[in-house]
Amino acid sequence: MRKLSVRDLTLAAMVAALYTVMGYFANIFGLDFGVVQFRFAEALTVLPFLFPAAAPGLVVGCFLTNLLSPYGPLDWLFGTLATAIAAYLTMKMPKWYLAALPPVIVNALILSPMWAWTDIGAVTPAFWVACGWNAVTFIPAEALVCYVLGTLLLKLLPKVSVLRPAMRQTVQAPTI
Repeated sequence: MRKLSVRDLTLAAMVAALYTVMGYFANIFGLDFGVVQFRFAEALTVLPFLFPAAAPGLVVGCFLTNLLSPYGPLDWLFGTLATAIAAYLTMKMPKWYLAALPPVIVNALILSPMWAWTDIGAVTPAFWVACGWNAVTFIPAEALVCYVLGTLLLKLLPKVSVLRPAMRQTVQAPTI
């Protein structure tokens, strides 16, 4: 494991702050929590593809945003865990167009059962129906945010010269 530089820590802090501010802003309009959510801050979840140092910032920003969650400690733990797993997997993606896939899949796999559990309270047939419904309603919104806004970030951020030194060297930005 390599040591984090001041640049890495600064980038992580900036991502955490940006995710938190975007999350709190979206919460004002009721877009942040629930089965159909447009958490615009989730667009930042593609950043570990370009900037591995962004991953800890995403985790911290997600945790701080989830403090507002109506699901309470369950979301603090599992929502943050989902972001941590997705950030790690996003760092490992070989192509830019796969960078948004881990946040969509991991969040659907972890959050859908969490929401079903809070609604149903036991693993019954109703739990599985709720879990499936949660996934069906969550995935399109998450995919829209991650693929549309996230891809825009993947395309534009490599053009910012001050960010290039923090970029992973083996990454090819999209040419769309």
